[in-house]
Amino acid sequence: MKVSDLLSLERFLPGLGDLLRYRRADLPHDLAAGLAVAAVALPVGVAYAQLAGFSAEAGLYSSILPLLAYFLFGTSRQLILGPDAATCALVALTVAPMAGGDPAAYIALSAWLALIAGVFCILASFLKLGAMADFLSRPILVGFLNGVAISIALSQWGKLFGFSTEKHGVIPATLELFNKFGQVHLLTIAISLLAFVVLFRAPRYIKRLPAALVAMIITGVVVALFDLGSFGVATLGKVPAGLPEFGLPDKALEVLGANLESLLAAAAGIALISFSSAMLTARSFAAKNKYDIDVDREFAALGVANIASALSQGFAISGADSRTAMSDSAGGRTRLTGLFAAATVALVLIFFAEALQFVPVAALGAVLIMAALSLLDLESPKHFWAVDKREFALALVATIGVIWVGALQAILFVVFLAIVRFVQLTARPRAEVLGTIEGTSGFHSLDRHADAVEEAGLVMFRFNGPLVFFNAGYFKREALAAANQQGDALRWFVLDLIPLTQLDLTGLDALMDVQAELMSRGVRFVSAGRRSEIQYEGLYFQREGLSFPTLRKARNGYLKAFKPAETLVGEVPASPEDAAPA
Repeated sequence: MKVSDLLSLERFLPGLGDLLRYRRADLPHDLAAGLAVAAVALPVGVAYAQLAGFSAEAGLYSSILPLLAYFLFGTSRQLILGPDAATCALVALTVAPMAGGDPAAYIALSAWLALIAGVFCILASFLKLGAMADFLSRPILVGFLNGVAISIALSQWGKLFGFSTEKHGVIPATLELFNKFGQVHLLTIAISLLAFVVLFRAPRYIKRLPAALVAMIITGVVVALFDLGSFGVATLGKVPAGLPEFGLPDKALEVLGANLESLLAAAAGIALISFSSAMLTARSFAAKNKYDIDVDREFAALGVANIASALSQGFAISGADSRTAMSDSAGGRTRLTGLFAAATVALVLIFFAEALQFVPVAALGAVLIMAALSLLDLESPKHFWAVDKREFALALVATIGVIWVGALQAILFVVFLAIVRFVQLTARPRAEVLGTIEGTSGFHSLDRHADAVEEAGLVMFRFNGPLVFFNAGYFKREALAAANQQGDALRWFVLDLIPLTQLDLTGLDALMDVQAELMSRGVRFVSAGRRSEIQYEGLYFQREGLSFPTLRKARNGYLKAFKPAETLVGEVPASPEDAAPA
């Protein structure tokens, strides 16, 4: 294939561009960062596989082929895909009820879930729905992830004490823990404590290796040396060596028919949540390193990676915060970092799989609890409370929804919250009466500025949004309420058209109704801004020449008409915010 052909393919496979223009000077940095990423991916992949209800190797399978797929199709230089705490929790909570305790059905359903989610992501990319990443507001997403973090932590406590747990939700899970305290296994508790000590202290003394990897190694060595497995300490057991087979698992076709409807709903939710989470990570590191990403291509890249995971005996994946941060901090310069990380994980599966059998389940539970704590964001809700208590309430409701009704139902709930919030903001935009502040240029909201003063006989009204069918009645009520505040003294009503971004037929009817009511009182209906964008012969301000380019000129026009003696001393100085398109 000619180089020119490869360059033409780059539009569809951005990773080819990295290969064609790869600089030898980047190789040492990408290789070192790839090894560092693999050091995190190994313990986290195994732990998250346990969280999602899989054997250890499935978590490692999900860290190989998906990284190759993302390398070819993605646009972020730093983003590393792989098993993710929130996605794994969603997989477990979604698939377990459908599988009915059948391990083969569980694996098959998980593969379908990843594959269908991947197809949804690709379709969303073709439909240019990358903007969906912005649809879940930050308070809703923070609240959702906090709920997931709490759910993960609760689900792992049984592993620390040496018994299994089945209940979900805060109260049922807590009651189950208390009821089973008589089944605690002291050696397992000792291993759990050792794991936590290593996780807390390793970053201080062993800075070149991830704490999770150090904890797995140390606790695994202790279990192997003292043969603690024979004393009841649960371990991963034998991990099959070698790379995964390519294709769907056994029972795949058998389980699809009866569960298709549930899989479609769950896959759509997972696609939305995993994409939103991945884009938060990708955008953060893109901003830090001063480059752009293409959100629609990222949607497709995530979809192909999920399909690759499904076809390599893995499960649904997303952007991985910890591994992406490791790639960046270790000096990774290009997406080849992900390829080197995938190759390292593959080599471990081929040559060192046997050593994984000694890793205690309790240590993985400790790793997952620490991961959940890192996922927990308590500072943002404090910020939400200080800025807007309604946003805080949204975050709190999303958190409670996850831990109370489960993640899958909570996905639908938070999407509903997002829609309600969007409708509220659009249907009820801020309506403001403007005034002047002595010594300050421009015009300011009377509600938000206590020292702003309204001119007697003049109302300057601003409606901060489109005037369309779903808020036309609200506009009419607010505009007439502003006029009523001045009563019989009102002479001019000035409508600021700059923030009024769109006007449909229903909105025009509301505008005409307000005009008719004001004119019946002898009030002139005046506009400021957008003289050419809004044209309709029935509007009084256009017919009578009372359409001004700025609020300043509209106010000065009022002064000249009704208070000529005060005009020279009362004019408001020009300011940038008065500028308006003619």
